[in-house]
Amino acid sequence: MFEKMDLGELGKVFEEIQEKAKRLQEEQEKKIFTAKSGGGMVKVSANGKGEVIDIDIDDSLLEDKESLEILLLSAINDVYKMVEEDKQKSAMGLINPFGTK
Repeated sequence: MFEKMDLGELGKVFEEIQEKAKRLQEEQEKKIFTAKSGGGMVKVSANGKGEVIDIDIDDSLLEDKESLEILLLSAINDVYKMVEEDKQKSAMGLINPFGTK
């Protein structure tokens, strides 16, 4: 099984995959995802690494702590899901370059 395998070629393929993964990670980090809740009263933005980078809260919610907490949690969870789904989609493209988009 391994007699015909050219290890030099295998090494080149592995290096290409590593380089592609590095570029993909760099592209991922530049992406910005934004989720809204409460009809846009709360907006949370995160980068491709999943770090929350911005939160926008409508002033009308500042007097209603319970609603603010619920809407904030919802928006944070939604933006985190967006980041994770994008990571999975990108990883599948790396593993299967002929896959569907």
